[in-house]
Amino acid sequence: MIEDQLLKRIAINPAIFNGKPIIRGRRLAVEHVLGMLAAGDDFDSLLEGYPWLEREDILACLAYAHRLVEHERVEPLIVSKAASTTPA
Repeated sequence: MIEDQLLKRIAINPAIFNGKPIIRGRRLAVEHVLGMLAAGDDFDSLLEGYPWLEREDILACLAYAHRLVEHERVEPLIVSKAASTTPA
């Protein structure tokens, strides 16, 4: 399934979680799924905990996160040695 199709599974409804992205109109926020994955949960445990959830829903959450950070740019902060050793 391509990313654009996956992203159709993500909805934003102002009446649910104040407009946070949710999965297929259900009361499960994308951030919640990403948090569980970040905590070490695997796809199988998520699918077991949420019987209505589909593998493609989890992939959609990952695709959504990818889209958010895809064009992020981090600029390094350059501090001169003189500035870093000057007492405050």
